[in-house]
Amino acid sequence: MTTDGPQPTQFRKLTLFAESPDTVHAARTLVSSALDDWGLNALADDARLCVSELVGNVIHHAVPDACLAELGTPRRIDLTVRRWPKWLFIGVADEDSSPPTFPIGEMFSPELVGDLSEACLPDCGRGLLIVQRLADGLWWSPEVPAGKTVFCRFDLVAPAPAGRA
Repeated sequence: MTTDGPQPTQFRKLTLFAESPDTVHAARTLVSSALDDWGLNALADDARLCVSELVGNVIHHAVPDACLAELGTPRRIDLTVRRWPKWLFIGVADEDSSPPTFPIGEMFSPELVGDLSEACLPDCGRGLLIVQRLADGLWWSPEVPAGKTVFCRFDLVAPAPAGRA
């Protein structure tokens, strides 16, 4: 039996809480388990590092919007891992509608990096720079009624060389 439509996706979802001491570990474990089950072990190290950075950003920077904030309740983080035939998507949703600050261009000239001390590195944006370098795509989307999801994408099929279709 053959189908002409898109193949079904493989999907995992986990709700975490920013105040839990094992939040990042649980996120990394979900990604590892999904990639192992789906035969994508070659992406495991990069995907685990990306999810660590995205979840860490929520833990350290996200402040729930007034319409979602409830005094004394933990901050919610929704993690999704979805595989399509050509892509792997990781989404990290939080309750803060503030857009993330994505790095633009190089932070330093590659020729100077070796001479700079760590004290000269920027105070923020390093985690998203790591995600930007490891993943094939990085973007965010607002959520309704509030909050946002930051996504990263890994391409599973190498693009054809230029001039070939």
